[in-house]
This record gives sequence, C-alpha cells and structure tokens, in this order.
Amino acid sequence: MPASARSWGVLAVLCGAIFLEGIDVAMLNVALPSIRADLGLSTGMLSGVVSAYVLGYGGFMLLGGRAADLLGRRRMFLLWLVVFLVFSGLGGFADEGWVLLVARFVTGVAAAFMTPAGLSLITTTFPEGRARNRALLIYAGTAAGGFALGLVIGGLLTAFGWRWVFFAPVLMSAAILAAAVPLLKEPAGERPAATGFDLTGAVLVTTAMMLLVYGVVRLEHPRSGWPLTVAAFAGGLALLAAFVAVERRAAHPLVRLGIFRSAALVRANVTAALLTASFFGFQFLVTLYLQELRGWSTIETGLALLAAAADVVLAPTLTPWLVNRYGNAKVVFAGLLAGLLAYALFLGVGLDWAYAAMLPSMLLIGLMFAFVYGPLTIVATDGIAEHEQGLAGGLINSSFQFGAALGLSAVTAVNVAALGTATGAEAGLAAMRAALVVPVTATLLAAVIAAAGLRARARDAERVPVRAT
Repeated sequence: MPASARSWGVLAVLCGAIFLEGIDVAMLNVALPSIRADLGLSTGMLSGVVSAYVLGYGGFMLLGGRAADLLGRRRMFLLWLVVFLVFSGLGGFADEGWVLLVARFVTGVAAAFMTPAGLSLITTTFPEGRARNRALLIYAGTAAGGFALGLVIGGLLTAFGWRWVFFAPVLMSAAILAAAVPLLKEPAGERPAATGFDLTGAVLVTTAMMLLVYGVVRLEHPRSGWPLTVAAFAGGLALLAAFVAVERRAAHPLVRLGIFRSAALVRANVTAALLTASFFGFQFLVTLYLQELRGWSTIETGLALLAAAADVVLAPTLTPWLVNRYGNAKVVFAGLLAGLLAYALFLGVGLDWAYAAMLPSMLLIGLMFAFVYGPLTIVATDGIAEHEQGLAGGLINSSFQFGAALGLSAVTAVNVAALGTATGAEAGLAAMRAALVVPVTATLLAAVIAAAGLRARARDAERVPVRAT
C-alpha cells in the first residue's frame, strides 16, 4: 500500500529535525576560532565545548532510544526538541566558557533523545519494505547533507557573528516544532508502556557510555593524562559488564540482550562506527590541511567539502533503485570500496595540489555515504519488532556517534604523535599523511565486515529451498 500524504509530511518534519542536528554540529565546528577569539577561551575549554556535546549525545543515546519505546515516540521527540531549542539559544547568549559547556552538553542530551525517537517514528509510520526503505534513505541523505551544508552556512553566519550559529538552530527548531505538533501521532493501536522502567540499567549504561566516550575524547591527548584515560575506559567497561549482569535478571530490561543475536544488526552497528570514524577523521584532517597548511578561509573550506554532499541527491534517487535491484549488502559493500578509494587517493596529497586533484576523493566520499549510511540504517532496523524500534534506532545512532568521536580522537592522536616537535608546512603535511592511515584502515575493516555479510547471505540463500511461483 502506498504511503499516505500525511506519512510523507511526517517524513519531511523528521528530515528537518535530523538536518537540524547535522547542521548544528557542523556550524559550531566552523565557528570555534571566532568563539575563542571573542570569549578568550583556552584550547582546553574550546575542546571541551565540542566534547560536551559528544558526551551528552553518546552517553544518553541508548537511554533515549528505549525511552521512545516506553514513554512514547511523539512525546519524547517534541519534549526534547523544545529542550534543544532552549539550550541552543542559551549558547547564543553565552559570555563565559562554562555557559557554553552546559548549553552544548544539554543540547547533546536533547539530540540523544530526539534522534532515535524520530527514527523510530519513521520505521513505525512506513510499512516494512520499499516505502520504508525509501523513507530511510531520504532521511539518511538529509542527515549527511545537514553536516556538509552546515560547513558552508556556518562560515557565512560566522562572518556576521558567531552567535548566529546558535540562534539559527533556534529558528529552525521553532519551525519544525510548529509543523510537528499537528502532524506527528503515536503509531495506531500502540500505547507507550511507562511501567517497569529499568532505572538501574539506565543509570549503569548511561554512565558507562559517558565514560567510554570520555575515554575516546581523551585519546586526543596522547602525551599527558594516560592514567585518567585508562581509568575512564576501565570504568566504562566495568559498568557495561555490570549492566549486562543486571539486564540478564531484570524483569523489564532496558536493553533486551537477545536483540544482539541478530548478526546483521551487529554487523550494521560495527560498520556504522567505522564509517563515521573514517569520515569525521578525514574531514578534520582536510580542514587542517586547507586552513592551516594552505591558508584557505572557512568559507572556501566549506565549499571544498561541499562535493562530499552529493549523497543528498544520490541517496533518495539512485540508492533506492540499487537497493531494490541488488539488496542492501551489495550496495553497502560497493559504497565502502568507493570510500576506500577516496581516502587512498588522498594519501598522495601535496602542498601544491589544485582543487581538481582533491575533487575525485570528495565525490567518491559522497558516493560512499549515499550507498552506505541509509542502507545500514535499514539493516539495523529491519525485522525488529515495533516495540523495540526505538532501541534499534538508539543502537545505530550510538554507533554513528561513537565512531565519529573515535575517528576524531584517533586521527588527532596520530597527527600529534607524528608531528612531534617539528614545525613548518612540510612537517605538518607528513603528519597529516600519517594520520590519513586511520580513515583508510577503518574503511578497509568496514569493507571486510561487509564482505563477511555478503558471504553469510549467500550461505543462507543456499539453504533456502527455491519455491515455484
């Protein structure tokens, strides 16, 4: 049955929300130098502004996903969209670093509840099959497009004043809220069940995720603070072990551990983490290369990366046709090969490269996102019961977010270690080339996992007897 006009209206609202989340992060990244100059922030405080959002987002994502299932998807989406609006505005009025830290942390928490609620609203609004797949591919393309366009828009807004980087999301949030209230409904016949909430599990997994994300962020400082980094990882892993023990005995577990029996879901989540680790690490290195080694402006840098947003066009047009014809697994594998080629081509980057030499990598990265991001989301939510769609959405978004943090920290650590005490453009270029090995390796691992999934699907197909039609 074709989706109704209202269903596509719901999709438009939810695409607006995920676009808002992507553009919010990207615009802030571009504005950081201007914020530091205006408020006189230290490098540590400036890094903390970025890390605060990551901690809130990564730490609360699993809880946010399950809260959507238990407390109501529409309710969670609207409530946390309001919180997102309020604290984004708070960031715009900040005159001290600590206000920005609080604003970004709570904004990250709001995104952690809002994003899986939005994704599960899509998977419960559109029936499983072609309609849902197309909706998810449009949604995924919009998410990636938000980040790519945010780099350009952030540069333009920062030219008028960095505070507009916070005020623009307020205006967007208000418009999305006005459209969401009449359009969004809880799935027919489904009532949120707030009883039996696993409070102990919620506290354990949220604290564990925050410690693990903090440990990943600490990797950016390879020369100092190793005891704290090790303690964060050890504490996070210990709490995760305790969480698993609690969930095994809980009458109403926050996360049903049996969901991980799905090999496809596990592969999708690991691949998702490696995908964003490679892209965000690469984007960070290219930004340093263009601005610090080549002297390009923030607007020029954003425009250079804009070609990577080709997935905004490809994801809703070409990808659905390929998925219907060849299946998600083959499309994901092809996309990862495109990404691997993109990063490998950039290994030979030089200080005198024209943009034409960089363009093939940018276009191939757009192809990778178009072929991988959306289909992974489909695989991660396909076949999952409706009452656990929020959990599945929380898992895949946690993987995307954790991978992004890991990729940024890994390339920073390698770049700093390779640079050492050397100075100059040539030393910076050599260090960047060394750090580029991180996205290449991450994408190679993701391609290996995708190939294993293809082999598993082939074996399963051989076991299923062919039926006459």
